[in-house]
Amino acid sequence: MIYLDHAATTPISDQALEVYINVAKHYYGNASSLHDEGSSAKQILEASKKTVADTLNARAKDVFFTSGATEANFLSIYSLLAAKEGKQIITTSIEHSSVRNIFLKLEREGYEITRLPVNQFGEVDMDELKSALKDDTSLVSIQHVNSEIGIIQDLQKIGDLLKEQEVLFHSDCVQSYGRIPLDIQKLNVDAISISGHKIYGPKGAGAVWMNPKVSWKPFIPDPDFPKNLKQGTSDVPSIAAFATASKQITQKMKEEQDRILLFRTALMNELKKLPFDLEVFGHPERSIPNILGLRFPGMEGQFLMLECNQAGLAISTGSACQVGSEKPNRTMTAIGKSAQEAREFIRLSFGRENNEDQIPQIIEKMNGILYRHFKKINQYRKNEGITL
Repeated sequence: MIYLDHAATTPISDQALEVYINVAKHYYGNASSLHDEGSSAKQILEASKKTVADTLNARAKDVFFTSGATEANFLSIYSLLAAKEGKQIITTSIEHSSVRNIFLKLEREGYEITRLPVNQFGEVDMDELKSALKDDTSLVSIQHVNSEIGIIQDLQKIGDLLKEQEVLFHSDCVQSYGRIPLDIQKLNVDAISISGHKIYGPKGAGAVWMNPKVSWKPFIPDPDFPKNLKQGTSDVPSIAAFATASKQITQKMKEEQDRILLFRTALMNELKKLPFDLEVFGHPERSIPNILGLRFPGMEGQFLMLECNQAGLAISTGSACQVGSEKPNRTMTAIGKSAQEAREFIRLSFGRENNEDQIPQIIEKMNGILYRHFKKINQYRKNEGITL
């Protein structure tokens, strides 16, 4: 199997797995306990905090570990809302389902949710954002990188505007962390969410950075620790493995992204040579290289994905959290595609396992699948006397 679905999840790295096993076996104490076993676990927890904080140019005390990005988004958004009066929240029409569903819940709780449209590349229009702001706007939440077409939103520009208006700003940075430098001192964000399993760390580990200048309050208050974002026993082995993966991916970030860009470019050149119509999504300059959204007009994305799976290619039809939905891809419809065009969307996302030696195999398999599919369609049209 050639794995081309790294935006959904990544295989845990050997180093992160080794750290997980070592910590789970030898440092099993509760980090909140006062005995030596607990103290040893707490030292690892604090060291892991510093490691992740360093990758963000942040203080360790402002980083909080969670069970993943979904929980990170939930806790950070609710904690920020406790710090700012106002019933309007602004987001976009292409957020990840973990954020989108939070705002559906908040809408039922009485908040006014304004969903900004995006252009054909998936970009937020700054004028639209300015126009949407009201006196009672409490929070804006805009993802840094879209998980389906890879568009990069200009967080710094958005953050500058929101800081002027004294509006709080959250960003889901799951797809950008480890691929784009994140310096929270420059972005003017008030909270970001990141995830371990997207960067070759373990599943079930994520983190939030919270702006210490904001008077945020945890969703579940803890009278003894009012600035503790999450209660409960810390999963120290997963956290340590997550920190290991964080350090690894950020240290070699530019080198790896340059390599993936070369791979993507070579693959795209070969895909364009195939005798089939092809549409590529995303901005030509403001997209991360490891996410590639495509459409072969006339072939449903889900069918192509299943055929690729049979042929030994792991691709997707978009965010893994949308799998099973009968609705057309939301990002596609948001950028102006019809329901049928949206259903033809597929996503290829690249990682460490991919190299240019795989390209001939990828092209051969996809060419065979597409050829057989369109041959059947053309034969059907011929039999039925259909002309286009």
